[in-house]
Amino acid sequence: MEHYNQKRNFALTPEPAGKTLPAGKTNNSTGPLHFVVQHHFARREHYDFRLEWNGVLLSWAVPKGPSANPADKRLAVQVEDHPLEYRHFEGTIPAGQYGAGTVSIWDEGAYDLLDLQENSIKFVLHGKKLTGAWALVRMNDGQNKNWLLIKEKNDQTKNPFDRIDVQLAKLVNTIPTDGSWLYELKYDGYRILSFVENNNARLFTRNGNDWAHKFRPAAQALTELANGRAMILDGEMVVADAAGRPDFQALQSYIKHPSGQSLQYIIFDLLALDGADLRPLPLLQRKETLARLLAGAPAPLHYSVHIEDHGGALLEAARGANLEGVVGKRADSAYTGTRSGDWIKCKCAARQEFVIGGYTLSAKRESGVSSLLLGVYREGALTYCGRAGGFSQRDMDDLGAKFRPIMRKTPPFREAPPARAGETIFWLTPRYAAEIAFAEWTREGLLRQAKFKGLREDKNTNQIARENPSVGAASKPPAHQNIIIEGIPLTHPDKPVSDGVTKKDLALYYQKAAPRMLPHVQGRYLSAIRCPGGAGGECFFKKHPDGGGEGYYAIGDAAGLIREVQRNTLEFHVWGSRAAQPDRPDVMVFDLDPDEGLDLEAVRQGARDLKRILDGLKLKSYLKTSGGKGYHVVVPFRPAMDWNAFRDFAKGIVGIMTEQWPERYTGNARKASRGGKIFVDWIRNTRGATSAAPYSVRRRPGLPVSTPIAWSELDKVAPAGIDMAEAIKRLKRKDPWEAFFS
Repeated sequence: MEHYNQKRNFALTPEPAGKTLPAGKTNNSTGPLHFVVQHHFARREHYDFRLEWNGVLLSWAVPKGPSANPADKRLAVQVEDHPLEYRHFEGTIPAGQYGAGTVSIWDEGAYDLLDLQENSIKFVLHGKKLTGAWALVRMNDGQNKNWLLIKEKNDQTKNPFDRIDVQLAKLVNTIPTDGSWLYELKYDGYRILSFVENNNARLFTRNGNDWAHKFRPAAQALTELANGRAMILDGEMVVADAAGRPDFQALQSYIKHPSGQSLQYIIFDLLALDGADLRPLPLLQRKETLARLLAGAPAPLHYSVHIEDHGGALLEAARGANLEGVVGKRADSAYTGTRSGDWIKCKCAARQEFVIGGYTLSAKRESGVSSLLLGVYREGALTYCGRAGGFSQRDMDDLGAKFRPIMRKTPPFREAPPARAGETIFWLTPRYAAEIAFAEWTREGLLRQAKFKGLREDKNTNQIARENPSVGAASKPPAHQNIIIEGIPLTHPDKPVSDGVTKKDLALYYQKAAPRMLPHVQGRYLSAIRCPGGAGGECFFKKHPDGGGEGYYAIGDAAGLIREVQRNTLEFHVWGSRAAQPDRPDVMVFDLDPDEGLDLEAVRQGARDLKRILDGLKLKSYLKTSGGKGYHVVVPFRPAMDWNAFRDFAKGIVGIMTEQWPERYTGNARKASRGGKIFVDWIRNTRGATSAAPYSVRRRPGLPVSTPIAWSELDKVAPAGIDMAEAIKRLKRKDPWEAFFS
């Protein structure tokens, strides 16, 4: 930063100062890489193009600005590196200072690095204006500082490939300890590759069948998400049971009878976007881009959350929740479409797919299926490996209908099993595969206690072989290291958040509060207060999606609340409008903030006076504790006004208060203007401003909760008088805000 700092007088310019770091150290974050393009009205108007790298912003001045036309090769003159903080800079550099003029952000976002060489840099931009693949190429003019900024020729509306083998996981029974791994839950469903382009989504199974018609809600949601962009995604299609666990049999039931079932497409990888092939990029980089892409995605699309390392803990949590297992993936791995060992799977119970080579019918039955005869391919031949039962009447009816056209006279197995006493064997052409759960393999290579879980019509039967774990027993982690709440892995649940309150306690509180809290939170843009070091440590506001991106984000369900807790969120603050209509506010909030030394009765009187004015305007108002020194008075509206009118209306209401009782209230936010008065904060009724959500915990001593209360409770409940335990007790009572949205 020495060169950058020498050019500037920071007593005069508002630009951020560059921080000098010790040799060998960078301040690079572990998150996504960012870029910014700033429009600079200096002596000569130009655009500054900046890429985050190794703790600085590599910077180029582009006289004519970037061009999305691949035929244009724009001169880009490399200048001194800038500090990371500069990507947020907008303002006027005073006359007489280096670069004097006005700077504004023209575009910004995250980027994926494809290739970095001494004389060329290739990358994919994810901005609002600039997207897709780009290149910076150094000119061979002897000056070294002159480059060309070029848009690559790939078509952003077309995918770079239309066929691919899926990446497969190698079965293990030990969680690896070498290297850096990401761990996800193993979902019990159908593996689906989605190809989206030209406002059309194709959903391919592993054997190449397009099942978009079977999973129509997912196909429609992908088309809506893409909005004309091209993308290829990898994930698992599942249906959850009543406990929220993926249920393979429920998924099969959905395919036959879609109504009444909740389909979910859990997406865990992004292979291409805007015409750029992302497969060579490290997995963690692909997932960061995927997280940005899926922020606020329509149902039934869901981002597959992961944890870094702690795979053994996640496996134990999966066992405790009766889930299928976990998948581990090397964080730096490319997507090769093979079973290379970069992806592994560790199952909670023995389970895999088998080829159906026949079925039996016992003498006790006149029709149906008594057991399936199963096999796997070994050295090109189908090898018998046992029987499976466990069918419902519907299973038998469905299997019978599928088996009739493929019956044959000879066994498909290399060595056919003999019939047992009193049973008849029917041989089948090996067209279908079955998902089978079993206790173990015997020494003879046969299954023990095998149970039918469902047909796997997404698999090629000739590729099914016995899965053999490569190592010994899975390691057990320390007890209570990891738990799952609302399907979200919660790492370090015993981590203190505040005195006597752990991360687990906080997550369980939000899980219990969710039914009351979500109507006021879901579908609204969110600002979260995250406290990685607990309530007493350093905290920060988070208003943009994880993984980067400059848009806003919202949550839609209880899992969203728990996911935020996993990311160290303590408080939830929401907009006064819904994300679907961000410019039409529907919730007005007044925050009564007393000056130092004012007693509680004065604050309560302020709430009464404000209610009296609102009543006179025929506006229904609701009361909640702030968790701090005052109360919040909240008024629901129909989303009709724009933000300017909404703000002016709120300001006018406070103006009535200050005119009637000038000695009690002020609408001026400056501390100096309060002078023993209550500041009635109307300013939060502005686009982009937020207020504490109902039932949000507050970062104050004792972790009070901003809780809805009845007006009749005003004299009984102090602003910080309800903690998490008391809030949970109140959830059993009638909701004082029951009519809020009616």
